[in-house]
Amino acid sequence: MTTTRLPRREPQSAATQGRPPVPEVDFAHPEAWGPPGEVAADMETLADRVRRLMTFQRGGDLILPLGGHLFDLVVTASGPEACGVVAMLDEIQRCEQQDHPDACGPVIEDPERGWLVWLVPPGTSECWAPHRYGACLGRPHQLALPPLAQTEPPGVFWRRRMRGDRLVPPGPLRELLDRFRPGPVPHETLLGTVLSSIS
Repeated sequence: MTTTRLPRREPQSAATQGRPPVPEVDFAHPEAWGPPGEVAADMETLADRVRRLMTFQRGGDLILPLGGHLFDLVVTASGPEACGVVAMLDEIQRCEQQDHPDACGPVIEDPERGWLVWLVPPGTSECWAPHRYGACLGRPHQLALPPLAQTEPPGVFWRRRMRGDRLVPPGPLRELLDRFRPGPVPHETLLGTVLSSIS
């Protein structure tokens, strides 16, 4: 059996490649990096979000701002009519995703208030017309998500867990709310107060 050796390519310097040489890093002037102990505002925000996410993965609550690149939410009454909407969205999103039987996007149930909270794409609140059976909120509110493992009472729980590949589609949700009529819808002012008070 013969072995074929690949030809060796000699490394080229920056000068032979037509690029200017990279200047050496000067560590002699650390004041150029900013005052000692001061963290850039964007890094502080990032670090805070990483800490929150780690807490969430360990079974704690995660408080997230609505809007941005995450999600808005629609709040409806819970009950049998709302469960019918969840079941129909399971069917719709199962056809789209072809996987798990509980295929609906993420839905949180709050048994104490009698609410379902549907996580919908960010920006939905800007185009959600007033609706008799669902109130939609985005910025500047925030939402405390229950721990991922909390899938039944007591307390707030995931009726449909959060997955990285889907949210609840607002168009079909509106149509199904009109069809099943879960009520009464929580008042938007009350919703804003509850969600804004979470910190």
